[in-house]
Amino acid sequence: MGCSIACNLALTAGAHGLRRVVLLERDTLGSGSTGRSSAAVRMHYSTAVNAELAWRSLQIFRNFDDIIGGECGFTRTGYLVFAGADDVESFRANIAMQQSVGVITDIIRAADAAELAPGFAVDDAAGIAYEPYSGHADASGTAYAYATRARAEGVTIRLQCPAAAIETNGDGTRVEGVRTADGDRIATNVAVVAAGPWNARFLAGHGIDVPMVATRHEVLHFRRPLDVVPHHPGGADISNRIYFRPEGQDLTLVGNGNHSDVVDDPEVYAQRASQAFIADVWQRVARRIPALADAELAAGYAGLYTDTPDAHPVLDRVDGIDGLYLCGGFSGHGFKLSPMVGVLMAELVGRGRAETMDISPLRLSRFAEGALNGGGYGFAVLA
Repeated sequence: MGCSIACNLALTAGAHGLRRVVLLERDTLGSGSTGRSSAAVRMHYSTAVNAELAWRSLQIFRNFDDIIGGECGFTRTGYLVFAGADDVESFRANIAMQQSVGVITDIIRAADAAELAPGFAVDDAAGIAYEPYSGHADASGTAYAYATRARAEGVTIRLQCPAAAIETNGDGTRVEGVRTADGDRIATNVAVVAAGPWNARFLAGHGIDVPMVATRHEVLHFRRPLDVVPHHPGGADISNRIYFRPEGQDLTLVGNGNHSDVVDDPEVYAQRASQAFIADVWQRVARRIPALADAELAAGYAGLYTDTPDAHPVLDRVDGIDGLYLCGGFSGHGFKLSPMVGVLMAELVGRGRAETMDISPLRLSRFAEGALNGGGYGFAVLA
């Protein structure tokens, strides 16, 4: 998010008078949630705001070299979504909503799904949707490409230089600078906090309470038998509460977005997959891809999400402090939305409001107002 926002601010600097953009990175680029992202690029959401963010972001991923420059690693695989009987009504409504914001998706027959995904069990699904243009990309590579273009546009990127504090004027109503952990002070009247799982802790130190919680999520890589499952799209299985995508030539990446453990300190958490998770998810994925029941477990790891009460992010200014903005709480969806988030945050900072699309459902005040975004299925997070 930081790289996308910084790059887009630099690309539009002349339009809104910004003279200098500085990106402060607490460690190295991609060393936080980015480097452990599943990097799926898909549009299947239960709210219009997320579906539109994802659809507009896909257009940037597909044309990344022309728009940003460099390689984001986007690989088109298509994306299948399987729904059970309990979810099929909301599933069909969601497909119609996604189509209404421009997403190319449709409900398909089980026979068509079987052709797209040889070796999959498809007959038990009450509904199957397919997005032909979805896929996955390289999360770290995307961050580096944004950073490279940002530097070319004059952005200063300071690595291993975490922000320590935002300084305000005497009555705390206006940003006047940012203090780094090494004691340096950057004079500025604009600060965008996009610190992922560190957001809540950082802002709490300034007396600002945001409902964001860091949570740990695990991912597995299975080496699939190519004679049975030679290839397959990315996808999500709502009834079995898993998501999956191909990785490389013979691996299948699998995760379970509905299981999470709260992490008190983002600096310290178990980064390996647990035996309990491996046993549970292995059984779940084998129901949809039976050949994986006897597959080799090639790797497993864990990364961090930043969750909000409605699993939707905040893209907003912070009320009461002029020049302070917040971008975070993507609840596992961040990477696939990041291209358009950078565009919208640059508009919000530079022009005073997001113009490309309506982001009012992602305002910070919605939590206090009780205006949470509606969920979809019992499977809350499809990564």
